[in-house]
Amino acid sequence: MALTLEQLNAASSAEALQLLDGLYEHSPWIAEQALAQRPFRSLAHLQHAMAQAVRTAGTEAQLALIRAHPELAGKAMVAQNLTAESTNEQSKAGLTQCTPEEFDRIQALNTAYNQRFGFPFILAVRGPRGTGLPKREIIDTFARRLDNHPEFELAEALRNIHRIAEIRLNDKFAAEPLLGNDVWDWQEKLAEHSDPGFAEKGQLTVTYLTDAHRACAQRISHWMRDCGFDEVEIDAVGNVVGRYHPATEGARYLITGSHYDTVRNGGKYDGRLGIFVPMACVRELHRAGRRLPFGIEVVGFAEEEGQRYKATFLGSGALIGDFNPAWLDQKDVDGVTMRAAMQHAGLCIDDIPKLQRDPAHYLGFIEVHIEQGPVLNELDLPLGVVTSINGSVRFLCEMIGTASHAGTTPMDRRRDAAVAVAELALYVEQRAAQDGDSVGTIGQLQVPAGSINVVPGRCQFSLDLRAPTDAQRDALVSDVKEQLAKIAARRGLRYTLEESMRAAAAPSAPAWQHHWERAVDTLGVPVFHMPSGAGHDAMKLHEIMPQAMLFVRGLNSGISHNPLESTTNNDIQLAVDAFTQVLRQLAEEQQP
Repeated sequence: MALTLEQLNAASSAEALQLLDGLYEHSPWIAEQALAQRPFRSLAHLQHAMAQAVRTAGTEAQLALIRAHPELAGKAMVAQNLTAESTNEQSKAGLTQCTPEEFDRIQALNTAYNQRFGFPFILAVRGPRGTGLPKREIIDTFARRLDNHPEFELAEALRNIHRIAEIRLNDKFAAEPLLGNDVWDWQEKLAEHSDPGFAEKGQLTVTYLTDAHRACAQRISHWMRDCGFDEVEIDAVGNVVGRYHPATEGARYLITGSHYDTVRNGGKYDGRLGIFVPMACVRELHRAGRRLPFGIEVVGFAEEEGQRYKATFLGSGALIGDFNPAWLDQKDVDGVTMRAAMQHAGLCIDDIPKLQRDPAHYLGFIEVHIEQGPVLNELDLPLGVVTSINGSVRFLCEMIGTASHAGTTPMDRRRDAAVAVAELALYVEQRAAQDGDSVGTIGQLQVPAGSINVVPGRCQFSLDLRAPTDAQRDALVSDVKEQLAKIAARRGLRYTLEESMRAAAAPSAPAWQHHWERAVDTLGVPVFHMPSGAGHDAMKLHEIMPQAMLFVRGLNSGISHNPLESTTNNDIQLAVDAFTQVLRQLAEEQQP
């Protein structure tokens, strides 16, 4: 008989502790501390309470928790001394049926890991879908994490322990994240399409209007029809658009979505999560035979990443009338113009101006997106409410000094361009940190024709500065420019500075941000506010209508634009539930 929250909330302290036995390996103190927060509003509320108990317990207690876990395919498994929960997990991952070679490899990794960190390797072997990781992925993850910094690896071990507890909690309460599973599966299936040169390596790359890109569009459009959308089309720039009609003809629409193109060798969730979450919500409305006082328009934007052509946000830009005809003459690395690619794909270029949306027909725009950063992961939080998408400025720069012999030029006679840029990089790091949520990066730095025995006479570098408001960004830019001038003058150097991109900040509309806040709180999850350091399609829609975003925690320290990008079925389920809550709020507002 499955446990219920009502039973847990009503039980005595001793009974409740017994009901939660086995969630954390040989560590009942975690459940005991968490139970002080009863009544729990949801399983997510309970799980967060337990994670916080671990978070505030101190390093010694955390290490004891980690050491209470058995090694993967280790002595305890061989001796059949694992708890029932660990036996189930290692069995589902196939670790009880290792070949001799696999067993030897895992044993060697266990030894190396313990020597380096002093505690056993912890991995949620049932994985982000809860069905078990392949042995090859387990072994590869084991080997990769051996290179982590000890402090980071301790935190990563705890994060995996929380995921193990989350899956065990699902089992106790018979709580299967069905919609989270469906969205997760859609993303996995869509990732079967990848561009040539990457597909053969098992890497995901989908760039604008390639065969893989067009296959993705077709698959998304078919799934939209299966979900019950009333209208589905691939528009003149390749956006996949699904419309679910309102209860009353002529009512306005909520617009949502994200992009389905990827960076080269990227991840499966960037952008695509924001297409499939609302699709799942529409499917549930259709299954229930429900219409809302407003329509829902879900857009899979064809291009956001600027990988094949330098026309970033092409898909969402077209919806606000921001499609530059000059882009049509851009060529990819094979010399194929965008115009030719669009014609080959059967898109009608003359219809692009017709894609512009009239904001009077829409309530606003919301977007769900994987965080693409470590913050939620580090805080053990599944969701984050975005306060603003950072404004940014980028520069292409060059520091110019004098190339000279590395052996014969005294240190006080040098005009070293590279050292000057290094000094600037340290300043950018310090200055951005003063604001707390500003960021600054010198991501490219090269010495043209550099030599091991020559003092660099030139150094080319990039400069990327971002902040949640334009005023904060501009103050950062001003200070960095001033420091650049001082460094160059003090060192007797010249420099060039060319602005290559400027994007305005996109603060969330307060009322729409509040919708996300209420939705997250309803789920029993703490409401956490954060800016978005990355750009998103919401930035473009922000120019003509109110917008707000919801972030979903990523695994592997939130890494994105990387094959390790991932999230869990539970976190996706929470995103679907939060989106559903926003739909309910809007429906109540729109009632006559």
